[in-house]
Amino acid sequence: MIHFKKDTDNIATLIFDMRGRRHNVINHRIAEAFEPIMRHLQQEKARGSLRGVIITSAKKSFLSGGDFDYLYRAEDAAELLEIAEKLARFHRDLERPGVPVVAAINGDALGAGFQVALACHHRVVLDDPKIRVGLPEVNYGLMPSGGSIIRLMWLLGMEQAFPILIQGKRYSPQEALQADIIDELASSPKEMMEKAKRWLLANREGRRPWDQLNGAIPFGTARRPATAERVRALAAQLSADTHNNYPAKTAILNLLVEGSKVDFDTAVHLENRHFANLVRSRRAKNMISTYWFDYQSIRQGLGRPRGYGRFRPRKVGIIGAGLMGSGIAFACLRNGLSVVLKDVSKLIAERGRDYVQQKLATLIQDGTFQPSEREEILGRIVTTDDPADFSDCDLVIEAVFENQQVKQKVTREAEEYMDEYSLMATNTISISITKLAQATLRPENYVGLHFFHPADEVPLVEIVRGDATSEETIARAFDFVTAIKKIPILVKDDWGFYAARVQNTYILEGIALLQDGYPPALIENLGNQLGMPKGPLELADDLGLELVLRYERLAAAHYGAQYIQHPAVSVLEAMLQLDPPRSGRAKLAGFYEYGEGDHRQLWSGLADHWPISQTDYDRREITERLLFAQVIEAVWCLQEGVLASAEAANLGSVYGWGFPGYTGGVIRYVEDYGLDAFLAQCKVYQKAYGQRFRAPRQLQKIVEDRAIGNIRAAVE
Repeated sequence: MIHFKKDTDNIATLIFDMRGRRHNVINHRIAEAFEPIMRHLQQEKARGSLRGVIITSAKKSFLSGGDFDYLYRAEDAAELLEIAEKLARFHRDLERPGVPVVAAINGDALGAGFQVALACHHRVVLDDPKIRVGLPEVNYGLMPSGGSIIRLMWLLGMEQAFPILIQGKRYSPQEALQADIIDELASSPKEMMEKAKRWLLANREGRRPWDQLNGAIPFGTARRPATAERVRALAAQLSADTHNNYPAKTAILNLLVEGSKVDFDTAVHLENRHFANLVRSRRAKNMISTYWFDYQSIRQGLGRPRGYGRFRPRKVGIIGAGLMGSGIAFACLRNGLSVVLKDVSKLIAERGRDYVQQKLATLIQDGTFQPSEREEILGRIVTTDDPADFSDCDLVIEAVFENQQVKQKVTREAEEYMDEYSLMATNTISISITKLAQATLRPENYVGLHFFHPADEVPLVEIVRGDATSEETIARAFDFVTAIKKIPILVKDDWGFYAARVQNTYILEGIALLQDGYPPALIENLGNQLGMPKGPLELADDLGLELVLRYERLAAAHYGAQYIQHPAVSVLEAMLQLDPPRSGRAKLAGFYEYGEGDHRQLWSGLADHWPISQTDYDRREITERLLFAQVIEAVWCLQEGVLASAEAANLGSVYGWGFPGYTGGVIRYVEDYGLDAFLAQCKVYQKAYGQRFRAPRQLQKIVEDRAIGNIRAAVE
């Protein structure tokens, strides 16, 4: 697992190479494997034949961390603490062999892998933009352990370390250098090893700042008045940003404060205790379940039709150089694909190229891309007004405005020049794929690819299957979405697809609360506090009240005689019938009124039309109405075959419209709430507020099937 070699300069190299694995996985067992190596290093040091140590990997990645199978099941606090303490001892042994240690990072180093790098005295990273390093534990409801938080605080200071820890960002080598979490970059593996050795030969000191008598945390501890003031500001900002829904982030700040006031080893012990408590928390289990297990299922092909070879797109055509089309173009370009961007004129198409240039400038500035990559990326985009330029595209995506006739017209124009095996896709948000396909030359090659705004940032894409869409086309669409590093979920061509349909229920329930006499400010605040990106009334304004109402009318057409009108419909109709109509933000008049810039405030006339009558209210009930509405609609989507898996439902909810991430998504929310308790509460709300709170009959089967799957996975 760990190979040892030493050169004539007495530089030892430890090469991690776990047999039978694609990656070197770091867990608590590494401490046991490292013990004989550590003894050997100490013997070499005692003989005076050890000058320094380089740690590197024989794999394409450096070291990977996080045994999520274990962490998801773990409940024993004492056992978890002991595991964290073992890793802490491993890190301490690594940084105290009596000689300096360099991490030569030749690939990804994330989580526990980067924790090992932090225990080294110096970090040299191969300057490959595909490599990622960092501490993403907070994205799974966890925090680093083994002393990594304390080390980062000692290296950078509390204020600089804090955002790195709570953002959970995966850094490119250039970004990591700018963030001061690594020390050097190397242009090749050979140079990486040379730089590591050069540093060792120039630095004989093998003691870390926290092990030195005069060592001090940069910019002071929390006992220092100025630092304490900044900590209070950070705490206030964290509370405002997270509404205290993410305990790991709060625990990190608390640890930084506590750890700055005690000696290093005591601080590390505190870190391990916080870690053990977080692993056992329900929110960590929720987030691991979705952001790791569900994500891995989708990544490994859940939902992709089997029996079809891998589709490797090279060139993508895009019709429409607006924000959506330009965003899709950049998502393709940053992942190595070539793009043909068409609009009604080349001048307008060039605006899309300008968008790409602006995005590149920002990402070069923050270190995501190198300046040398700019021209290469821009060299892969062609702007045009001629559909003949789509002749060698593997896929063409239409991203024009929502008009069926216009979409069909530009699609026919493109298909005239496309290869018969190429895919044709539409980015519609509300028009039937089956209807749009009726005007195509090859409906079996036609598919919906619903990107979310901004397309280059939101990681989710809905693949929409029309009645004529072939299985092979679906498989190829999956491959395209994964090629641009996004998460594909397959949805049926039905009203609102999945994300928009379920998001609409959040808006409608918020409006129903307004009609019930609850204060609009309370509704908005509770929507924000439960973790939604926006309050339901603000979101209604952003989308436009006409679109919100349109989705509900699509539901009415779909269900026919079975449709029960949502009470929010009368409010929407009343708003649109005012003189002048209050249709949303685009008209500067909706549930909010708008001033200059981003200024907005709730419309003062709301109380005249929907008076506040509720003064004694249950905040939990309001919050649950907003959440239950979304969960129930998501389950209807599963029951009606709009979605095929709970995994897709969870990921689609947190990434598609911002269902609170700490819940793990719509189905995980029910699992955490408790199936029986959730069904019982649905009956309470159904009796009080109507049939929209009736739980779909398949909910119990969906949750029970998930539980059986988890048991099988644990046994295996």
